[in-house]
Amino acid sequence: MGLIDWRLYLVTSGHGPSTVAAAAAAAAAGAGVVRVRAKHLLAGDLLDLVLAVAEAVEAVAPATRVLVDDRADVARAARRRGAAVHGVHLGRADLPVAEARELLGPEAVVGLTAGTLEHVRAADARTGRSRPDYPGSGPFRPTPTKDVGRPPVGLAGYPLRAAATDLPVIAIGDVRLADIPLLSTTGIAGVAVVREIMGAPDPGAAAASYLRQWRGGDVSVEPRSRRPPTPVARPAGPPA
Repeated sequence: MGLIDWRLYLVTSGHGPSTVAAAAAAAAAGAGVVRVRAKHLLAGDLLDLVLAVAEAVEAVAPATRVLVDDRADVARAARRRGAAVHGVHLGRADLPVAEARELLGPEAVVGLTAGTLEHVRAADARTGRSRPDYPGSGPFRPTPTKDVGRPPVGLAGYPLRAAATDLPVIAIGDVRLADIPLLSTTGIAGVAVVREIMGAPDPGAAAASYLRQWRGGDVSVEPRSRRPPTPVARPAGPPA
């Protein structure tokens, strides 16, 4: 799988050219993961969006991982077309992790929603191809983008989740810029962000602001599009 910068994990919203542009700008500013989420789209339209986002992100930040929300079949179709799509994030009612790896190949990144401490522990206990590469855990606070029917984790909940596994834990659920200095000290690997980047007038600047706040550091984040491109191989196609 190689090294992944989990600190800033963008989850997209919308489906038009502005969505593609925002994803590319955030990746250029340093987002290590971009997850394409458009639950309202039919499979063909979602595939078109995934292909467009993957092409735009690869052009400016080839080390950024592009994942598809829920739909391992769409991720497979994109990979078969040679797109730089690296895996899928699965909800608890989606395809099992092992079956997603069968579709996408052993090197694919497969994430899993693990909203409770018990879910995180269960993910950690899995072995082999059934073990996810990371758990996404939340909501940090109640969020208008997705009602999961669980109480919020809050700042105090993440140290317990991080201590329960050696997998990188990603916090999600209305995470805001002001939350980052404290959240980044809880042991989590990163935060998933939707609205404050996707809805920003300048998504790249918003993404850079998140990274500057990580662990309270005053880190200068250079847009990756200005760095020499990092050679990375396109993902191999899935098994025949």
